Amino acid sequence: MPGTVQSIERAAAILRVLAGGPGRLGLSEIARALDLAKGTAHGILRTLQGVGFVEQDRASGQYHLGAALLHLDTSYLDVNELRSRSINWADPLAARSGEAVRIGTVREGQVLVVHHVFRPDDTFQTLDAGSLLPLHATALGKVLLAYRAGGAGVDRPAAYTRKTLVEPRELAAALDRIRECGWGADVEELTLGQAAVAAPIRGYGGLVIGAIGVSGPVERICDSRYRPQPHLVACVRDAARAVSREMGAARR
Repeated sequence: MPGTVQSIERAAAILRVLAGGPGRLGLSEIARALDLAKGTAHGILRTLQGVGFVEQDRASGQYHLGAALLHLDTSYLDVNELRSRSINWADPLAARSGEAVRIGTVREGQVLVVHHVFRPDDTFQTLDAGSLLPLHATALGKVLLAYRAGGAGVDRPAAYTRKTLVEPRELAAALDRIRECGWGADVEELTLGQAAVAAPIRGYGGLVIGAIGVSGPVERICDSRYRPQPHLVACVRDAARAVSREMGAARR
């Protein structure tokens, strides 16, 4: 049998390191993690950058997964599989949080809601499964934007309320915080009086392929200072990790 191709093995290892990292890594960090010479790591990164699998931040010089690779990842994703593997965790999340649960992925530059569990009370609710939501104005969407799922981007973000993030710098800062914390939120950014919390769902290789979150009235989702309730954040992140394992991601 022919042997393996070392350069391909190293390229795959670099992609795994970037997928499992905090979002962006420098050349030295990547080389050190894989015990590679900087020159070798740099050459592989330049090749991956050339085909769009890796991108480099101009300001910091750090590397992160590229839109081409993330688009490749979500292009094979069967939304029915994401939905079917999420159901076992969405219902308990609704029960624990007392709020509605939505699971989404990127489709045509928007968030496609693939599963929706009603809030476990007797109030009137409308089924959102199959609906499309804006990326920049929802917790689900901002999480997907932060990890560039499907090569997602927003060309001209629209203001749905006065709290919607439409300035590029403000939105970029919010996405940076999501990558640092591992979860995101929107507080009256899509609808006044409503808030939501979401966390990423990962698939094989650690790539983000979807998001899961809870939503409801601001007074239940947030504290008196409009910060998401810590117990809701914990519940959402636990559910996201569980669904990620179902989708083939390594334990984190």
